[in-house]
Amino acid sequence: MNLKLGICLVSAFLIALPLGALSQTTTQPSTVDNHASDSLFQTIAQLDRQVFDAIDRCDMKTEAAFWADDAEFYHDKNGLLAGGPQIVEAIKNNLCGKVKRELVPGTLEVYPLGDYGAVEIGVHRFLHPYEQDHGVVGEAKFIHVWQNKGGTWKITRVISIDHHGVK
Repeated sequence: MNLKLGICLVSAFLIALPLGALSQTTTQPSTVDNHASDSLFQTIAQLDRQVFDAIDRCDMKTEAAFWADDAEFYHDKNGLLAGGPQIVEAIKNNLCGKVKRELVPGTLEVYPLGDYGAVEIGVHRFLHPYEQDHGVVGEAKFIHVWQNKGGTWKITRVISIDHHGVK
């Protein structure tokens, strides 16, 4: 084996070694199945219920309290919507009095984000019980990034993808 090849192989091994160590220490998600008593999971699950309860009741004052002023909402059909007040206005115009949301059982995952907060991942359904789209059911995957500042949790980023109808 020539010296250059040997140095390359040793370098590749040394670079790969930390990556292998990192993959072995990956944080496991807090889910209903494996961490039902986890404090962070319970906090985020409760906040999730409160956010969508406010939408279902068309309580936009309560809804607005969950959104950071600089929040960003990425939607697979509509692109980017920036700003907490603009997001709340879009919720009011597009969801309020039109849909009821339910979290698909067993899909909620919560991961800590260091000192920043948490990320919430799941699947939810939007039921259309009202006359304009009566009986329609839509489903989508979502990712919410929550920031915790002094015990106050706010949504800073949302990714809403894979919107499709459910029969």
